[in-house]
Amino acid sequence: MKLTITNLTKTYDNGVKAIDNLSLEIGTGMFGLLGPNGAGKSTLMRTIATLQSADSGTIQFGDINVLEDKMALRKILGYLPQSFGVYPKMSAEALLDYFATLKGVRSKSERATLVREVLEITNLYDVRKKAVAGYSGGMKQRFGIAQLLLNNPKLIIVDEPTAGLDPAERNRFLNVLREVGTNCTVIFSTHIVDDVKELCNEMAILNGGRILQHTTPSEATESVKGKIWTKIIERDDLEAMEATYNVLSSNYNQDNTLNIRVYSEAQPASDFRAVAPQLDDVYFIALKADLEVLA
Repeated sequence: MKLTITNLTKTYDNGVKAIDNLSLEIGTGMFGLLGPNGAGKSTLMRTIATLQSADSGTIQFGDINVLEDKMALRKILGYLPQSFGVYPKMSAEALLDYFATLKGVRSKSERATLVREVLEITNLYDVRKKAVAGYSGGMKQRFGIAQLLLNNPKLIIVDEPTAGLDPAERNRFLNVLREVGTNCTVIFSTHIVDDVKELCNEMAILNGGRILQHTTPSEATESVKGKIWTKIIERDDLEAMEATYNVLSSNYNQDNTLNIRVYSEAQPASDFRAVAPQLDDVYFIALKADLEVLA
């Protein structure tokens, strides 16, 4: 099923335009929505998930008019917000059974089968008797995936799910999400470029409530091939370099020098060398170009 967003707009009472006449089409598979904090990602996710209204525009998922028939979407929606609360003394097994009841699964045996399945998918079956409040951050996020799978969703929305997770927990979470996201539409909202690079077959860069690019990770990096250059500089030279070149990023070396990455159609100077492009480069290029347009 395809999700089609057309001319969507949302302005808050304080005058902030969180979604600015946004149009986007998302098909089956993992879709990465990449943007900095404050770009409008959470507003867009909450609007698609029917948790808040839009000022204008339409959202269509298959034959469902999302903004007009919210209950129809909610029946096939799985949503994992940035943070969610749990009952402090309930085990994962008991809490999932309760959620399954709320989602209309009346048969006790059917609920037991369903709960076992989602616990196994998310690698939480061995800790099913433990209170969810005592789970680590990564385990709580995997529990979040377990609860959204209870109604066999066709559309899954996860909002900044790996923020704050350590590397091992992040890998476990992404592996689970990769497994469940093969046969449905998954929108993965994040400001972490590596999440999109590792997980998503399609992506968009969002800033200021607007889509700056809609592409794939491989096409994005291919588009700047031969245009990314690097050079080692002293820390004190960074400001001058930024004034002279289109510096995308800088990273410290062990001797306190900096590796800078520069975007340029041709070699900026003889002491620059070409390097393979990364998705981070594309992301920074898009954001910098957007800032220049707004300036």
